[in-house]
Amino acid sequence: MTLEKYSSPAGSIILAAHEGAICGLWFEGQKYEKRGLDESLLPDAKDREVLVRCVQWLDAYFSGKAQGIDFPLCPQGTAFQKKVWRELCSIPHGSTASYGDIARSIGCKSARAVGAAVGKNPISILIPCHRVLGADKSLTGYAGGIERKKFLLALEGIL
Repeated sequence: MTLEKYSSPAGSIILAAHEGAICGLWFEGQKYEKRGLDESLLPDAKDREVLVRCVQWLDAYFSGKAQGIDFPLCPQGTAFQKKVWRELCSIPHGSTASYGDIARSIGCKSARAVGAAVGKNPISILIPCHRVLGADKSLTGYAGGIERKKFLLALEGIL
């Protein structure tokens, strides 16, 4: 496992990679920061490569020029959480969805269960949980803080 800090306009970010895939991206001090990581895992040469690619992507994202993600992500969670997180990845840049929309799209009857899974997303920004709004389009919680959610949505031209 390799950890790296990234300085973003929205605050300090911690990146984690293991076996050549990004497995974590958190704003420093956010709820669930580094949840489920085994920091005793030895670094892998492929970790450095994927972290460089991720940093390049973040630089482009924060300058308004992000393209699709072309490096592997490996979030750790339950099967249900992973299903929700895959669905989050289908929300296009500059768009939003509600918890209910996501629940319907994955065949789940509970928007609340979807919300719980969204809240535990271990790879913020790359798995765009900031694009999920309440049914009334309100800005609901964000593990990185509601001000950061507003910042990311404004960056993407949503607010």
